[in-house]
Amino acid sequence: METIISYFTTIPSLHRGFILAGGIALFWLIENISPLHLFGYNKAKHASINIFFTATTIIVNFTLAAALLFTANYTFQNQWGLVHLLPKINIWLYALLGLLLLDLIGAYFAHWVQHRIPVLWRFHLIHHTDTAVDTTTANRHHPGESLIRFICTILAVFIAGTPMWLVFLYQSLSVVFSQFNHANIQLPKKLDTLISYFIVSPDMHKVHHHYVLPYTDTNYGNIFSIWDRIFGTFSVLENSKIIYGIDTHRKKEECNSVKTMLKIPFKKDFKKL
Repeated sequence: METIISYFTTIPSLHRGFILAGGIALFWLIENISPLHLFGYNKAKHASINIFFTATTIIVNFTLAAALLFTANYTFQNQWGLVHLLPKINIWLYALLGLLLLDLIGAYFAHWVQHRIPVLWRFHLIHHTDTAVDTTTANRHHPGESLIRFICTILAVFIAGTPMWLVFLYQSLSVVFSQFNHANIQLPKKLDTLISYFIVSPDMHKVHHHYVLPYTDTNYGNIFSIWDRIFGTFSVLENSKIIYGIDTHRKKEECNSVKTMLKIPFKKDFKKL
């Protein structure tokens, strides 16, 4: 564990970039070998749209990284946050509890809120406009949502009180797991179901991308699937019945144009879910 702590305390930005790119490359290859759906789309063109939003997310995160570092250092120096209320425990258990807290507050709860507050939904909607969900969809976030998600991460770190090494570890895991559960891959059904009891599996998350309610408002989990089960937002839908996208924005020019998607949250005639 000391090696892990040391590495993630000072993980170079280049390494974080390799984790992101490596995950996309790995699941991209698996998608070609064992795809869940045969979309019949231009995979490279589709990826270029999502990679644009991936790039804007990276820009937002790196621009505001100092605020996250300050928050983590503040909580550590002042012994602030939920993890500091814990008795002295095994470092592995401490890390697991820290990851669970970051996942609950900064991912599950933040995701749930974006579906509940209209002004936040305007930005998060862009993630749902993808009608061909694959591993590149994981980072399809409007710059406005990237800012919202970053603020939620800071809030999660402040409440949880997790040190920076644990934050970097969580973010690295989050990137890979998100690419995994968005990937257009076909796992054996029993294996996918078994995985879904612990972490968010591909079949589980695909339900969240079904184009109509109530499924759109279920399966909010990011890494750990327990939150959906605990808070009653877990649902199941057969893959054959899933239609990707969002019912309020079905036009191809809305879903496949970066320029149009950047403008959608600011439209006066915005269509609500």
